[in-house]
Amino acid sequence: MIFNSVSFAGFFLVVFFLYYSPLKGNTKAQNWLLLLSSYFFYGFADWKMVPLLLVATTIIYFLGKALSKSNSDKNSSILTYLGVLTGVGLLVYFKYFNFFIDSFSSLFNAIGLHSNIGSFNIIMPLGISFFTFKLISYVVEIHRGKIEYCKDFVSFSTYIAFFPTILSGPIDKPNTFIPQLQQRRTFDFALAVDGCKQILWGLFQKVVIADNLAAVINDVWGDLPGQSSSTLFLTAILFSIQLYTDFSGYSHMAIGVGKILGIQITKNFNYPFFSRSIDEFWRNWHISLTSWLTEYIFMPLNIKFRNLGKLGIILAIIANMVVVGVWHGPNWTFALFGLYNGLLFIPLIISDSFFEKKKLKPNKYGLPTLKDLSKMIGTFLLITLGLILFRADDIGQAMGYISDIFSNSLFTIPEFEEKFKAVRTVVFIVFFFAIEWKGRLGIYAIDEIVKKWNNPIRWSFYSLLILAIGMFMASDESPFIYFQF
Repeated sequence: MIFNSVSFAGFFLVVFFLYYSPLKGNTKAQNWLLLLSSYFFYGFADWKMVPLLLVATTIIYFLGKALSKSNSDKNSSILTYLGVLTGVGLLVYFKYFNFFIDSFSSLFNAIGLHSNIGSFNIIMPLGISFFTFKLISYVVEIHRGKIEYCKDFVSFSTYIAFFPTILSGPIDKPNTFIPQLQQRRTFDFALAVDGCKQILWGLFQKVVIADNLAAVINDVWGDLPGQSSSTLFLTAILFSIQLYTDFSGYSHMAIGVGKILGIQITKNFNYPFFSRSIDEFWRNWHISLTSWLTEYIFMPLNIKFRNLGKLGIILAIIANMVVVGVWHGPNWTFALFGLYNGLLFIPLIISDSFFEKKKLKPNKYGLPTLKDLSKMIGTFLLITLGLILFRADDIGQAMGYISDIFSNSLFTIPEFEEKFKAVRTVVFIVFFFAIEWKGRLGIYAIDEIVKKWNNPIRWSFYSLLILAIGMFMASDESPFIYFQF
């Protein structure tokens, strides 16, 4: 049951009606409804893992309760470590255990030591990378004294399992999310309309751009040896756009659903392809993950290595980015993806421009200056090169793809099996980025733009988006890319 499906529409309509009709203004009853709906939603995707989610939530809840009552620094540290180890342990076992076994087995075989160790039949729960980070941040924030433990088990469980975000985020912090569940919520028409607009924009990104690009890109990746360099190069660019519109589209829809329910979810993207440097890109891409890792990984390491000067910052950022890469999955391609991005920070750190935040100022025509545009293109191409690692099945395939780009056929005309779909989607991409640029000062692009239009133009624009979604929606439901993480 994914956002761009009839089944989710039916599910959400039922939740919406109950939430605002018989349960209107009854905070406890609304939270019970959200919790049961969230577990139903998660069970619909992977019912076998519902007990795991409940047990993990219960353990962290009672650890948080014990932590809040602890009068000893030693006991507090022990309880915090137990909470962190619970979250990390879930990730390691379900997501990385077989990877470690296979890697060590390959290493032993490579040095002539035969290994009979086989991998286990472990099913990775959907959304585990997202809800475990919520579990970890909860105990850490209590330990730091930034929040009090949540006395209401239902509110805490709803925070962990909230159905719009459990499968692919954003990763909300407990100090911003849980208090909203403890406030009285009645239907806010303006907020609900805003949520519907954001859902519409997210649905357009997913259905019209990402899903149509997927068909074009998958054809190329399914037959790499037969592709020209120009085709591979353009496909790499299109995959960057596919990944962005797919994940950003999901985030917009999740945030929009939350707004309709009167709950503000953290922003996850801030127009990252208009970034002029690698650090600016990562501040604007998957914000809830990068900010989480910056707070819990980079900052502690940066403090630990502070005596090393710039070398310490480099070590901290590389370690942080490797974790960003490995977070995505048990594959050496993700580790190398993180390392690659970490290395891109080194020139910024050496030149003392790492912490600079320069406001983007367009020229008199409202467009980026040539200097800014060149930086945007350069940053985008560097990111695109790294995303080949992200998309590849293994490092060998990624290296082969990259080497094949730089050959004599780089300056030929790209060829795709579905040429019309490719050209049509590129037209939508141009339209999409034009809207993004125009509305880049808003929380989401069309919110900033449509405020300046009169009603006939505004509704004509909405109608065109809806028409495009209806015309170009794939016949089969296409899962979001980040569901696999």
